[in-house]
Amino acid sequence: MASEKKYNPTESELEILQVLWDKGEATVREVHEVLSNTRDTGYTTTLKTMQIMTVKKLLERDTAQRTHIYSPLIEKEKIQRKLLDKMKDGLFNGSASRLVMGALNDQSLSREELKELRNFLDKFEE
Repeated sequence: MASEKKYNPTESELEILQVLWDKGEATVREVHEVLSNTRDTGYTTTLKTMQIMTVKKLLERDTAQRTHIYSPLIEKEKIQRKLLDKMKDGLFNGSASRLVMGALNDQSLSREELKELRNFLDKFEE
């Protein structure tokens, strides 16, 4: 996996990574189809961004076939941790509890989500 410390993905790159994390691997067309459901973007923009991400070692490109297949070189959990740590340190003065309370403030959680949070906190206390 690529070293996440060397490069912070942009918002557009994170959107592409999310698609690839969900799919495992995909062509540019497949990624573009998913992205176009939520925002207006051109195919060539998606292609160029993915080419740049390959140079930056965020993606790997399999060129064995005519249609190139892309897969992520960066782990979702590591990027999530890095971004959460940055937010915690920059916006919440290093306080994990303030980060969590800020994320949950004004949110309506389902019973299932509340149960999941309680279970997590119970395990965390152990």
